[in-house]
Amino acid sequence: MTLWLLLILGLITYIILQRSVANITRTPVWLLWLVMMTPAVVLIIWAEMTPDDGAVPAWGAIALMTSCFILYLWLLYQGRPSPSNDEPPTATPPDVASPLSTLKQQLRPIAPAEENQLRNCFNWSVYALHQLEYRPQAVICRGQLRTNPDRAYQTIRKNIEQQFGDRFLVVLQEGENRKPLFVIAPNPQKQTNARLEEPTEHPAIAFGLFLITLFTSTTVGVELAGIESDRWQADPSLLLQGLPYALSLLGVLGIRELGRYAIARRHDLETSLPYFIPFPFFLGTLGAFLRLRSPIPNRKVLFDSSIIGPLLTFLVSFPLLLWGLSHSQLVPATDTSGLLNFDELIPTFSLLLSLCSGLLLPGSLEPSQAIALHPVAIAGYLGLILSAFTLMPIGRLDGGQMVHAMFGRRMAVAIGQISRLLMLLLAVIHPELLLWAILLFLIPLRDAPALNDVSELDNRRDVLGLLSLFLLAFILLPVPQMLTQVL
Repeated sequence: MTLWLLLILGLITYIILQRSVANITRTPVWLLWLVMMTPAVVLIIWAEMTPDDGAVPAWGAIALMTSCFILYLWLLYQGRPSPSNDEPPTATPPDVASPLSTLKQQLRPIAPAEENQLRNCFNWSVYALHQLEYRPQAVICRGQLRTNPDRAYQTIRKNIEQQFGDRFLVVLQEGENRKPLFVIAPNPQKQTNARLEEPTEHPAIAFGLFLITLFTSTTVGVELAGIESDRWQADPSLLLQGLPYALSLLGVLGIRELGRYAIARRHDLETSLPYFIPFPFFLGTLGAFLRLRSPIPNRKVLFDSSIIGPLLTFLVSFPLLLWGLSHSQLVPATDTSGLLNFDELIPTFSLLLSLCSGLLLPGSLEPSQAIALHPVAIAGYLGLILSAFTLMPIGRLDGGQMVHAMFGRRMAVAIGQISRLLMLLLAVIHPELLLWAILLFLIPLRDAPALNDVSELDNRRDVLGLLSLFLLAFILLPVPQMLTQVL
């Protein structure tokens, strides 16, 4: 049965890669597929070679999946196509033009004859244009902002669309001296030789992946309930005992992605359907994802699309964690106890988890005690970890984009660097977090700017963002010794 499941998973993975990344990278799809399938194949071989104790060490599984994921991103990045150019050469005869001038003309996204049209798009009362700077595949428009950023962006964008149609993306962002500037770049989806055919959504594939993920998560839930694979394969009715874990975990992931999908639709952003990633070992799934195809129009939309995932993850997983902790049991702590051992969890690494454990399981904070988590508590605990990881204010993580929307792109880079260092210091106290800290250093600090990256948020969003950062600290900070004694 495992072989058939692996074949189905491999086929679905190849189809997804073929439809999603084949047009955006020159790296062969089969190589990307091989990297994605390596963890499943290695873990199956491990289980077959160790029939008596086929359990894979948690650190080994996490390290393997993280390494393959990083390799996948590197291969995807290395195969990215070089910028293309659609503009024809200028009217200067080839035998007269110098190589340098020819190169400059080829790099211009607009022809020299169109420069006056571009200048006329900037109203003096809205944005006083001072100079144009030509960069590879972009025009930097520097000037003085004379009205609020929202009105300026809408006015200039409308003027450019009237003159040039949808040939360009119009970006408003802060320059080196913190003065707003406009960037006019070719719209990659409208270039004739670089247009990407968007894959047609197939709800049947998304539903099929959900069913397979439900099955793999249920099998893991059965093992977490203490039922060996030989028993449930002989008596499939035992699979029902794995449903509490599977439904809880998929509920956390599903509601998270459906929330992101709803926010994208609300703001008229093109997005794919949510897709689950089945995995026959470890947790039963590698998560769920959806892909935004539209640029983010402004920082308000950037904030909404970034905060909805962690917020919904926490709101769903926290009640599951509370219920699961109330049905968990205390066990003696051993040398293998830690924050990644679901059978012997030490809750004191997290202030929030310590408070919940101390109230629902008296005595769980004593050094000699650990918690054997109920399967539902495991799903809630994983949701809590997912919330904390995605809330980290670094790069393209949800927290990084949220901080970008709140404080601007420059400040977000500084906050991300500080967060990396703090996480590394926290890993000194809890070595189990070292892999997490290393992974954060591999994530680029800068994320993509919104089209209007200057307009600020309203007070309601600022308060919600600060509360989310407070929640992150509440999850990650260790419990003080004094509070441990009180609880």
